[in-house]
Amino acid sequence: MWNIVYYYPKEKSDIVALIQCDFFSEVLELHTTLQVILPEPKRNKDGNKYPTLFLLHGLSDNHTNWLRKTSLERYVNDLEIAVVIPSVDRSFYADMKYGHKYWTYLTDELPFVARSFFPLSDEREDNFVAGLSMGGYGAFKWALHYPERFAAAVSLSGVLDIVKWKEDVEKLVEHPMNRTAYLVFGDENIQGSGNDLLFLLERIGKSNQKIPLLFQYCGEQDSLYEHNINFMKKCQDTDIPLMANFGKGDHVWSYWDETIQDVLKRLPIKRY
Repeated sequence: MWNIVYYYPKEKSDIVALIQCDFFSEVLELHTTLQVILPEPKRNKDGNKYPTLFLLHGLSDNHTNWLRKTSLERYVNDLEIAVVIPSVDRSFYADMKYGHKYWTYLTDELPFVARSFFPLSDEREDNFVAGLSMGGYGAFKWALHYPERFAAAVSLSGVLDIVKWKEDVEKLVEHPMNRTAYLVFGDENIQGSGNDLLFLLERIGKSNQKIPLLFQYCGEQDSLYEHNINFMKKCQDTDIPLMANFGKGDHVWSYWDETIQDVLKRLPIKRY
């Protein structure tokens, strides 16, 4: 089922389509939802497929929060880019030990479904992934596993040292975050695994693969600031280019609303 809303901004005649796409996921074995922003139809008059930003949500969010908490629609209104926002519960974009296979859904089924429903380009140069907090982790994880798929990847206040995160929350015996870590990863040691971004940096640094542009944002007042410093240092150690932006800011939507605007200015989006 699609619910489509067209917005008519007063300052110009552009039309932005916001589409809620509800469908059955064979991987998840349940119905799930996408939010999709598409450029106005007349811009695709030559049949070109749109560049696409896969935008990932944080731990306590879902597919609606990017649109509810920021002015994302307005920011992409004149960029000729589609935005695809999935919902993955509290999965850390993983095939959960005790839960659904959200990693397989994200990396395999989601791109196929989205490109089947909408005119989205599958070319590497036209695809980008970004996210905040848990979604920042998911964005870098996706890009480092499949660097051939993305021109750029962006983390905003990301949980970028997942090994440290898991060790820290496992000490909080009665805290809901402890249960989340257990449901996602179980009792496994994830250091050196495909869930460990620092390990993925080492692995890709030793390969001949073309690495996507990596953009990292984090406020100095953020509780995840140390995670982001650890990630930056690992990039330096492995000679992987990283554009890091640190400054005043906390783990709040006002920071992400500001930084996503800068992200959109920096992405190498082709114009058709």
